[in-house]
Amino acid sequence: MSTPVSPKKNPSSPRHRAREFVVQGLYQHLVGGQDAAAIIVQAESVAGFEKANRELYDALLDGVLKNAAALQALLEPHIERPWAEISPIERGILLIAACELRDHPGTPYRVVLNEAIELTKSYGGTDGHKFVNGILDKLGPELRPHEINAK
Repeated sequence: MSTPVSPKKNPSSPRHRAREFVVQGLYQHLVGGQDAAAIIVQAESVAGFEKANRELYDALLDGVLKNAAALQALLEPHIERPWAEISPIERGILLIAACELRDHPGTPYRVVLNEAIELTKSYGGTDGHKFVNGILDKLGPELRPHEINAK
């Protein structure tokens, strides 16, 4: 397991806020079965949503909801327990990170990894960030071999 690079932590950055809202929306979807429209309406009603990067929010929420099965298929070979046994928060964060690694090459691997770890520390279980880090450490070289091998 690699140790994440110490990011310039800015938990109030518009991109971080967007990821936080996507995590919350995916939780609503995974636990409550809400669809994208309901998730968006709810997010837009929350104070502070206007400070989130809307373009990233829309892209990640849409990307995960439309491609959840494919993203899960990318993640599962690296997970040693059934997908259903992973907490909904950690599943959501893993799906977001997989989506970002696969579909958003402009976001560096280390940023995706660090964001996922920070989100898991904020919203996940006690050692969830270690689990997420370990999975993404395995998925990263698969989806971003040139970027990782260049380091």
